[in-house]
Amino acid sequence: MSEIKHGNLIVSSAPHVVSPVNTSRIMLDVIIALMPALLMAVYVFGPRALLLTVSCVIASVVFEWAFRKITGRTQTISDLSAVVTGVLLSFNLPANLPIWMAVIGCFVAIVVVKQLFGGLGQNFANPAIVGRIVLFVSFATPMTTWPLTRMQLAGGADAVTGPTPLGLLQKGAMEDLPSNADMFMGFIGGSMGEISALALLIGGVYLVIRKVIEPTIPVCFIATVAVMALLMGQDPIFHICAGGVMLGAIFMATDYVTSPITTKGKIVFGIGCGILTMLIRMFSSYPEGVSFAILLMNILTPHIDELTRMKLNGVPKGGEQ
Repeated sequence: MSEIKHGNLIVSSAPHVVSPVNTSRIMLDVIIALMPALLMAVYVFGPRALLLTVSCVIASVVFEWAFRKITGRTQTISDLSAVVTGVLLSFNLPANLPIWMAVIGCFVAIVVVKQLFGGLGQNFANPAIVGRIVLFVSFATPMTTWPLTRMQLAGGADAVTGPTPLGLLQKGAMEDLPSNADMFMGFIGGSMGEISALALLIGGVYLVIRKVIEPTIPVCFIATVAVMALLMGQDPIFHICAGGVMLGAIFMATDYVTSPITTKGKIVFGIGCGILTMLIRMFSSYPEGVSFAILLMNILTPHIDELTRMKLNGVPKGGEQ
């Protein structure tokens, strides 16, 4: 950077703005935004939800520290990205999942998906999503065994596990579906961080206000799910509040590294996530499709960026002069 001194005044080339925003600040904002959903999970499922979340956070941080230590790389645990990964992974799990299984998911997310590809900024897909999918494929029964909520237990339920709203829909048990109000508030079964649309919405609004995320992907994702539901003769509010649409749209599809850079790309990405989610929900043997939809769109992100990047007039292809 060149600079010219005029007496006591130093005139230098751009940029001139110094911003306090860094990775750890952004990750701290994400953690704060996730707290309403965590509080709701603890309220609905009890202290086991908090134990699982803390265990995933500790495991994620330890795995990142150990990998960086063993490979002789600079430590990065202070950027809080491993903490965010741990919280997000725990939010995609049943509250009653054995801790040791959750730790395996943390290993996959941190070591395999994140660190082996070069660390933060180099991973090809959202680490928490891949960790969740690996756990689902490896431990299908525990990953689809959902604990009853404290409301269901207080009502005299004679079991300790039960189906999710999407599971009920797939079985055709329409009379047993919870109300949209209950799903919006979070008084339902499911992965512990996805149950309350209200809590997730509060976190999303906080992130937009803090300028951590843009609303483009979440709005396109959620709107596409709503439109697809209407076209399929389904209740759009149900499909928005049930399952992982809100969690995925706000906190996972917006990952800086694995989502498109351009505005057009973000629109394509959000719409693609919504379409794939509904296609999987309605036509596959699995009632939920958010994780698979986001993973597939993560893989397509480089191509989306390439197709939607700004073309500069007068600049030859490839930027050659």
